[in-house]
Amino acid sequence: MAAVFEWPLRVYIEDTDAGGIVYYVNYLKFIERARTEYLRNLGFGKDFIFNNDLMFVVHSINCAYQKPARLDDQLLATASIVEMGKTFMLMEQKVYRPSGLSLDNELLFTAAVKVACVNRNTIKPQRIPQPLLLALQ
Repeated sequence: MAAVFEWPLRVYIEDTDAGGIVYYVNYLKFIERARTEYLRNLGFGKDFIFNNDLMFVVHSINCAYQKPARLDDQLLATASIVEMGKTFMLMEQKVYRPSGLSLDNELLFTAAVKVACVNRNTIKPQRIPQPLLLALQ
């Protein structure tokens, strides 16, 4: 569907365990940032979401850890839409350690993330607004 969005990150000491390796749950934070910046890049930041009484919540996630990231690594988190529904989007997300050429990027983490659109007040499923749907397609 949509092109792959890329968001650069750096690993700070707060992201790591005592051995200087990224703690597993922080990959979820990295891909959350990429999803947020993806929507912001399309013109749908927090103002749009809150003004429309929306929230996007993770319904489910299937992830795999390939290789560890380490303290001070520069990383690249990606987000792309693979399926759209009336009230949800299925996203493929990855975290890479970039190399000189994008073909040589080292894959560290992959995830399939189902994100549901809900009403902020009732937390019940809500249709994704048409302007956002169009921007995502």
